[in-house]
Amino acid sequence: MKKTLIFISASIAIAGGTFSTINSQQNEMSFFITSVGSGDGANLGGVAGADAHCNSLASAAGSSGKTWRAYLSSHSAGNSQDENARDRIGFGPWYNSEGVEIASNLNVLHGPSNNLNKQTALTENGDVVNGRGDTPNQHDILTGSTLDGRTVDDGSNHTCNNWTSNGSGSAHVGHFDRTGGGQNPTSWNSAHGSRGCSQDDLVGTGGNGYFYCFATD
Repeated sequence: MKKTLIFISASIAIAGGTFSTINSQQNEMSFFITSVGSGDGANLGGVAGADAHCNSLASAAGSSGKTWRAYLSSHSAGNSQDENARDRIGFGPWYNSEGVEIASNLNVLHGPSNNLNKQTALTENGDVVNGRGDTPNQHDILTGSTLDGRTVDDGSNHTCNNWTSNGSGSAHVGHFDRTGGGQNPTSWNSAHGSRGCSQDDLVGTGGNGYFYCFATD
């Protein structure tokens, strides 16, 4: 009888450990705000350079086995077509570095019930980014996107020349803290345009060249 109880207890412990491992794997980080930008304003080296930045930061933070993409839209140019941010990031669900779910799928992410705010939109290192009320305020996050995660198609370029310009132009940004100023102040991905593409311009309008990164698998 005693051996049976020991065996059952051991089985429960193993099962519990297995469940914890599976649960931990399911809730691994798959979303973050970059802790640093390019340092060159909105010149990110294009979306490919931004993707590489996401992967580099994730790797340095200990994440492995995932493909990371920047949440950035880009306009058609030459032989390339418009690319929507929402089409770049997989299908979810996405979790921050603390294992908290940001959104279960694309529709939730781009709807009013996502869980993206100042407390949950953390960097890859688990840090809170400065927002409205902090000094300096850095809540402008580069996206180049509309509320539903697509290119802003009004005849103007809202992506600082597809994320290659650090001079003239403008970048559409969102507010990760979802409050304060702009046409859509509560939007995480489409609040207003920056006054330019240089680092000084991004800082001057409440940002620092940060952008969102999502794991696609």
